[in-house]
Amino acid sequence: METRRQFLKEAAAVGASLLGPMAAGAPRHDSRPNIVLIMADDMGFSDLGCYGGEIKTPNLDAIAAKGIRFTQFYNNAKCAPTRASLLTGLYSQAVGTGAMQRCITIAEALREAGYRTLMTGKWHAAGIPTQRGFDRYFGLCDGCCNYFNPGRRRPGEPEPGRKWPNEKRRWAIENKEYRPYTPEDPKFYTTDAFTDYALRYLDQYAAEGKPFFLYLAYTAPHYPLHAWPQDIAKYRGKYLKGWDRLRRERHERMLAMGIVERQWPLSPRDPRCPAWDDVDNKEEWDLKMAVYAAMIDRMDQNIGRLFAKLKQIGAWDNTLILFLSDNGGCAENVNRTPRIPPGPMESYRTVDRPWANASNTPLRKYKRYDHEGGIATPLIAHWPAGIKNPGTLTHQVGHIIDIMPTCLELAGAKYPETYRGKKILPLEGKSLVPILEGNEREGHDAIFWQFSSARAVRQGKWKLVVDGKGPWELYDIEADRTELHNLAEKYPEKVKELAAMWDRWAARVGARRPR
Repeated sequence: METRRQFLKEAAAVGASLLGPMAAGAPRHDSRPNIVLIMADDMGFSDLGCYGGEIKTPNLDAIAAKGIRFTQFYNNAKCAPTRASLLTGLYSQAVGTGAMQRCITIAEALREAGYRTLMTGKWHAAGIPTQRGFDRYFGLCDGCCNYFNPGRRRPGEPEPGRKWPNEKRRWAIENKEYRPYTPEDPKFYTTDAFTDYALRYLDQYAAEGKPFFLYLAYTAPHYPLHAWPQDIAKYRGKYLKGWDRLRRERHERMLAMGIVERQWPLSPRDPRCPAWDDVDNKEEWDLKMAVYAAMIDRMDQNIGRLFAKLKQIGAWDNTLILFLSDNGGCAENVNRTPRIPPGPMESYRTVDRPWANASNTPLRKYKRYDHEGGIATPLIAHWPAGIKNPGTLTHQVGHIIDIMPTCLELAGAKYPETYRGKKILPLEGKSLVPILEGNEREGHDAIFWQFSSARAVRQGKWKLVVDGKGPWELYDIEADRTELHNLAEKYPEKVKELAAMWDRWAARVGARRPR
């Protein structure tokens, strides 16, 4: 710790030469805002109450009511690529999904700018966070884990339906890595534990006199479907209405809120999903969605604990809070315990395609696809001291690469050309600060996606998208965000133009094309 303090003192003295005006000469009581970045995992576009969902999220709804909700913000359709872009302000294809090479992370830049850098939750990248700029860390370094016990079976715990699936999950606490991490506390639950550590860190550094950056990356509601019984009980029976009615109800609320436009009809139910009226095992399906909802509910409860702590330490007014999800709802079917229902520690189940279709209302497709259901995320921004038009929606288009430049601008830091003696890639993202200040910003000329066989580019109202080797699809997103009217045959020159633009981007960043 003493070495780190000395490093920060030295960084303050020479900071202007590396990152511009930031820590040099900064007073002990720094007026720059704290930044709290909260990310959900595999949560759909319409799951939150403030985005049209029926799940109880009063704490997030409260900051949405006094902050800004983005209606056209995008992620990278998948866990690790989104995190790579979030942390670097670059396309994940350019830096490597796990390695994050030829770049500087938000934490590295903000720490040199004089911020205390803290993280809890899901890392999902190479190494551990304390190797990439974070002062403190507690959490999962891999993609998913058992919520009640990410390690080996503890004495007296029930036998799982198959071999305990999480024994080799990579975990880290501060600078130490665990393979696996088996908590001693029988009441351990990842969502609660991530918050516990975040609150401890805030308590420890509350009086330090420097701004802090806290990245809280929940695994909820990523599978396996695990939740506390009391949270599940709140939702049992509420989903017996079925996914067809649920989608219609969510859509109507989203229309009333202004999240979506009337000219965008609700996309038809995915043809691979049965009609609810044709489903026999309705109680089983109800339980799946009840557990999923309980996981989001518990996440919001913990976010409420975080908010209370920010108020307690006097940081509430001058803290920018950003909340978003890493990709759309997940349609994967990973059913390792068919005889054990979702919920308890010994189960390993997913919410599955029909409910994921509802989570992404009114959009098409899911996590891993570059259609809107895979890449659209809620984004809530709350900052009492800085947001000029609280309680509003913005329809300005943004991308996950914009988070880092936003943080750098608020910290007064400039993006460097080199870091640790090596040349790094130029920043791709653009700051969201003008939007927070109530202005129109100069957005991206175009934004791009590629994951696995999915590819897309959006320029203005036009979006070109495809999955696999099939022909490109062209949509006018302003008129048809639910992507129901393919205009590729009507506008072949636009398809050609955007396809060539995607090819140039792919060659520049190293994006893969399907073979």
